[in-house]
Amino acid sequence: MEGEELTHLVTRIVLQLCIILVAAKIAGEVSQRYLKIPPVLGELAAGIIIGPFALGGVEIGSLGPIFEAAAHVESNPIAVIPTELWVIAQIASIVLLFTVGLETDLKQFFKFAGPASAVAIGGVILPFTLGAGVTVLLGYADGFGDPVALFMGAIMTATSVGITARVLSDLNRMGSPEGVTIIGAAVVDDVLGILVLAVVVALAETGSVSLGDIGEVAGKAVGFWVVLTGVMILGANLITRVLRWFRGVGTALVLALALALLGGRLAETFGLAMIIGAYSVGLGLSGTSLSWTIEENLMGVYHFMVPIFFVVMGMLVDVGGVGDSLVFGAILTAIAIVSKLVGAGVPALAVDFNGRGAWRVGLGMLPRGEVALIIAGIALSRGVIGQSEFGVAIMMTVVTTLIALILLVPAFRSGLPGRRVPISNEPAGDAHEPPSSSMSKSTAD
Repeated sequence: MEGEELTHLVTRIVLQLCIILVAAKIAGEVSQRYLKIPPVLGELAAGIIIGPFALGGVEIGSLGPIFEAAAHVESNPIAVIPTELWVIAQIASIVLLFTVGLETDLKQFFKFAGPASAVAIGGVILPFTLGAGVTVLLGYADGFGDPVALFMGAIMTATSVGITARVLSDLNRMGSPEGVTIIGAAVVDDVLGILVLAVVVALAETGSVSLGDIGEVAGKAVGFWVVLTGVMILGANLITRVLRWFRGVGTALVLALALALLGGRLAETFGLAMIIGAYSVGLGLSGTSLSWTIEENLMGVYHFMVPIFFVVMGMLVDVGGVGDSLVFGAILTAIAIVSKLVGAGVPALAVDFNGRGAWRVGLGMLPRGEVALIIAGIALSRGVIGQSEFGVAIMMTVVTTLIALILLVPAFRSGLPGRRVPISNEPAGDAHEPPSSSMSKSTAD
């Protein structure tokens, strides 16, 4: 590439990043301050507005379109944006899930692992089955084994850890039985969702749906996740001592991020999405004395990188293309709501929550958030789903998040216990609040 061409490319990417960041922060501010909704929804909307299918495709003098859609977008939907932006967005998703891992309370996670796992399993199986089924029934897939149906089912399984944590923190209910169960289930739910994604990706690539192949892919993925997470947890103190040995300003943060990137690369090698490797690294470090220091120093990187991911996801949405799939979107969204409320709420009843507590748990599992967007982005990038299905996934994510935000507050307002036999020393509010909820304050997702 000649020097002049390279300079043109660099200056164009710099301009695009400038526009993305300004749009993200303005939209996030308006969303949080005036609309009282998570900034991530504003960032998604900003991406749609400035994207190649809207204002980004408009000619601006000698600059031309700032975000011009590629001519071969039908064969490669991700080509609608520059490859460089897509790469930056994927790195941002690693930063996001690494931060989520750091903010996970490891002790509480293990304490409520049983109830949380039951809730998570129900919150994955029912949404996946109904999501894939309705995709087939409405003619968007040829059968249940069609990769389109499988990906749409996988998108339905996600639960946003960040959005739920932000709401529970605002309500001072993070330490309640419902709060801890919801957060633990949301984490397990996303792990299960990503494992489902790993199987679906393999099936999409091989075209095979044999139980042996599914077992092999799932076994390899689960085995890797267990080993990586175990190594990180058992080796956390040693890693902390090594990181503390360095005296350079910011060195510990940079090396921790390098570990997250390495975890992402290893996860991809074993058939998992990169984000699960990054999450495992963050989870392993979450119980160390260094975690809050890393998280505090990480926020500058977080505030810069993560909004780029959500805006880029919004830029991939062709609003005109979604218009033909509004019925599909409405039905899928309704199923997404019911399947999470029932799929997570019924198991909650079986692990000693009363109806009130089960309702709270179901609502807490409702927002789809970042993992649904990541799964949808992977499906789109592999050409398995098109712009219309991707737009439907965005629509479902936005609506489920809004409904959860609207209903969670009154669900907890009474202050009445959510368990059949209330815990005698149950805290009235938050029993575990990290010194910074910066992740949720940034994107609330």
